[in-house]
Amino acid sequence: MVPVSGTDGVEKIGQAVEDIGAYIRRQREGAEVSLRQLAKVAGISNPYLSQIERGLRKPSAEILAQIATGLRISAEALYVRAGILEPRESSPVLDAVAADPDLSERQKQVLTDIYESFRRGNVAETSAAVSSAATGPQDAGTDVGGVTPTDAGRRSS
Repeated sequence: MVPVSGTDGVEKIGQAVEDIGAYIRRQREGAEVSLRQLAKVAGISNPYLSQIERGLRKPSAEILAQIATGLRISAEALYVRAGILEPRESSPVLDAVAADPDLSERQKQVLTDIYESFRRGNVAETSAAVSSAATGPQDAGTDVGGVTPTDAGRRSS
């Protein structure tokens, strides 16, 4: 990674703050929640939320989590938008778990960990199967159907 120097770094941070604010505003408007309602649920002041949405303030991870709860969206989505977390590989299952308002953040993390461990296990099994198939049949006398020439002769008689 190339270090960012001088004003380039400041500009990128400023752009990220504007982006997260615009994203929060779009989510709030899409959910048909007023600025006052969201501020109340998130436990922050109206002016502070307004400043976040306009890109004038950079919210902390804690404030983002409170806003996410108020919008009933994943805190992880806001963290990724804010540059706090790296984006994850998308999956309908992970998206559904992240969006479920009835699960706590801890429950979401546990389900995500279990799901990803199953996926890693399946990838490992698939790799092993491909690897063994590439080496060919272990018995040189077995044809593709798993029948030896001797067996085939016995069956046809």
